[in-house]
Amino acid sequence: MKTASGSPFVLILLCSSFAYPVFANDNRPVTMEDIKALEAQLAELKRRFINQNPQPKDVAKTEAPAPKVNKEAKTHTLDVYATMRPTFGRIEDRGEDQYDVRDALSHAGVKATHRFNDDWAAELHGEWSIDVQNTGEFGRSRRAYTALVTPVGRFGIGKQRPAQYLFIAEYVDIFNHANSPFAYDVESLFFVDNLISYRLDTGPITLVAVGQFDGDNNDNNNDLFNAGVSYNKNGLHAAITYQMNDVYDQQVRLGENSLWAGSLAYEFTDRFYAAVSYQDKTYERENVADRDGSTLDLSFAYKLNKYYKLKTGYFDFDDGYNNGDPSNQSYDGYNVTLEWLPTPPLRVHFEYLTKSYTNNQDFDSLSVGFRYDFRTSINY
Repeated sequence: MKTASGSPFVLILLCSSFAYPVFANDNRPVTMEDIKALEAQLAELKRRFINQNPQPKDVAKTEAPAPKVNKEAKTHTLDVYATMRPTFGRIEDRGEDQYDVRDALSHAGVKATHRFNDDWAAELHGEWSIDVQNTGEFGRSRRAYTALVTPVGRFGIGKQRPAQYLFIAEYVDIFNHANSPFAYDVESLFFVDNLISYRLDTGPITLVAVGQFDGDNNDNNNDLFNAGVSYNKNGLHAAITYQMNDVYDQQVRLGENSLWAGSLAYEFTDRFYAAVSYQDKTYERENVADRDGSTLDLSFAYKLNKYYKLKTGYFDFDDGYNNGDPSNQSYDGYNVTLEWLPTPPLRVHFEYLTKSYTNNQDFDSLSVGFRYDFRTSINY
């Protein structure tokens, strides 16, 4: 049962009970003595009321102190990943048929990041191929670099991706194949060692510039320069790049290659994606005639439903030689891929690929393959 002690109602009743004897049987006017007597009775009432209803203690003094919160953010991140991409297919190349187990660039890597200030971080990244096509051992390195992220950009030293791949090839490189993008692949950059890189991200604009410096080989100056700028926002990608590199045969300088390239990609809906990349390449030579070549890659992807995706592409590679020149290795072709995605880490793909050469017999392949991706991230 709840009590009413401490309520104003009880206080009024008590006051009435104490005051009643003063005025009950007395019809005379109230005097100062009567008021003083009443005040004394009220003081006594207050004393008794406080004794019977003690005030609660100071909550702030009685509660246990709040546990200390560790405000130090987790500044280290460790990413460990691997992807296995074996394929099996029937291949017809230069008039010969064969069945072969191959690999679509299986690899594994580790990346560590330490953010030691709001705008500063250090990166370590190593990545190596897995030779599924042969013995299954770790093969050559794909990435091996350290980078410093600063308020004015990111600086890296070591084997890295150049602007040419990041801005031009990556957006058309959507197939489960070791040689895609199929036109870009022949004479273009994927990974570059002995590289100095700079990257600046400002909203949707990204600037990347890289230079290769290999003092033990070729010349002792700049062996390669590659820079580009890209725009990425709301599913749209647009980029332009420039590349220049020296060409050597052993220690003999043959000339240089220069290349302008552009790419455009757009995700129309969450089901349809299209991308195109084009490169215009000039082969400047000191002892033979110069020539101009090009690469064109078109890629499309359409999600049929939750578990199936259809991909197709067209490509054209022109090495700049005349059609009657025996050195001409130009070709064009297309490919069609059907992917089954029963679970996010796994792809099962069926691919048909054909290339039509100017001076050689055609290439055809029909293959099936798996791709299983693994990644875990630890913050500490």
